[in-house]
Amino acid sequence: MVSTMKRILIYIFFAILPLAAFSQDSTAVGQPVEAFAVENALQGIQQGDSAYAKGDYPTAIAVYEGILANGDEAAALYYNLGNAYFKNDEIAKAIINYERALLLNPSDKDIRFNLEFARSKTVDKVTEGYTIFFVRWIEALIDTMTMDAWCILGIASFVLLLVSILVLLLNRNVTARKAGFTFSIVFLIVAVFANAASYSHYSKLTDRTDAIITAPAVTAKSTPDESGTSLFVIHEGRKVKITDDTMSNWKEVELEDGTIGWLPAASLERI
Repeated sequence: MVSTMKRILIYIFFAILPLAAFSQDSTAVGQPVEAFAVENALQGIQQGDSAYAKGDYPTAIAVYEGILANGDEAAALYYNLGNAYFKNDEIAKAIINYERALLLNPSDKDIRFNLEFARSKTVDKVTEGYTIFFVRWIEALIDTMTMDAWCILGIASFVLLLVSILVLLLNRNVTARKAGFTFSIVFLIVAVFANAASYSHYSKLTDRTDAIITAPAVTAKSTPDESGTSLFVIHEGRKVKITDDTMSNWKEVELEDGTIGWLPAASLERI
């Protein structure tokens, strides 16, 4: 008769399978980026880098934008494009591309530093809202690795979890069984967290509701119409969250403090 402990471990085995499946599927999101950066666009990137080094920022921008127009993404490419826009005194465009680079590589300190520096050049000075330290710690931990890295860790932890379960179930040595049980718990926790972190990155990449104001200044309205009541004014480079995307010409946005208003779609660009 199967013991209670074996039943629990068998349940864990089948419960963790979907997590491993997600890890295997989501790693494919990042693979074309590397192949693209290494194999297909080296010449174009070198051309853009050369123009940037010469101070020809409009040409560098055109080259980088042309590469991205092909549907290929890379954090380094968005970072270089952000630098070119910044040097060309287009702060909002620089912020947009730094934000996009950070989505692909949240652990890059250079991207984060340049983003904060570009934000310091904007009119609106935003103070981040208070977040519980534990939540900030979890978010910081998730941002230490990319989605692909968390996926790899999740898959590796899942494989080691299976090995630990086999050691526990098939070995009669008490010490080995205790070790198998301990490692099963450890690898289960790591696998679950790694998959949750990977999914968090995946959600940010696929559900892009944040946008940057590109107009020098724009007045938010109470309704999606110029005749609506004026609510507040925000300036170029301000980050907002799109809360209603159902209209083509107007977008309902939310600020950090929860304030909501309608803006012309032409006045912002989605990250």
